[in-house]
Amino acid sequence: MDFKEEVLKLGIDLNDIMLEKFDKYYNKLIEVNEYMNLTAITERDEVFNKHFLDSLEITKALDTTKQFSLCDVGSGAGFPSIPLAISCNNANVTIIDALNKRIKFLNELCDYLNLNNVKAYHYRAEEYVKEKRESFDYVTARAVARLNVLLELCMPLVKVGGKFIAMKGSSGSEELNEAKRAINILGGELDRVISFNLPDDEGKRELIIINKVNQGNLKYPRSFAKIKERPL
Repeated sequence: MDFKEEVLKLGIDLNDIMLEKFDKYYNKLIEVNEYMNLTAITERDEVFNKHFLDSLEITKALDTTKQFSLCDVGSGAGFPSIPLAISCNNANVTIIDALNKRIKFLNELCDYLNLNNVKAYHYRAEEYVKEKRESFDYVTARAVARLNVLLELCMPLVKVGGKFIAMKGSSGSEELNEAKRAINILGGELDRVISFNLPDDEGKRELIIINKVNQGNLKYPRSFAKIKERPL
């Protein structure tokens, strides 16, 4: 796979500095993965395809022609937030994750890559919303939880007029069906579902895009224990 060419198909022309940052990102990821569980995928081409390119597919749901704010919930090793921040100067990216050692890694990574458009914080989403309700143009989550759970954690962070983007595999359509009530309660409306495949990978992937059309019920999100016990 030619990473630069595949990314160009998304309308992103990576310059040499950006490509160097992706190389450095890969090297740091593999180095730290030796003692911290960040990814089960370690072969270079697979990381560039299934992590980096997959992350950049999110640009299909973004307006990258102007400045925007994006919060990545449960970012793990930095997907999709870090690839987006590397390749899009218009993005102001906030990362939250419940595991502090991952946040420490991400902050060190951002320093290493000289990324000035990313801030990473140790927070659970249901706590972060107390400070940042309706603060972001876009909120995203990749492989964190089922959609009806994700919606309660993420939608309250989205500005009215903004979008929540869930990055899903083949279960996306099934999860969407069970999440219709949650979408309505939380002030959302389905925009569209974008299906795609990565090079040399047969598994279908989906971007589920939910518009925030009104504030929704302010009693949400509940505590995570209640969300998990009784999803909307």
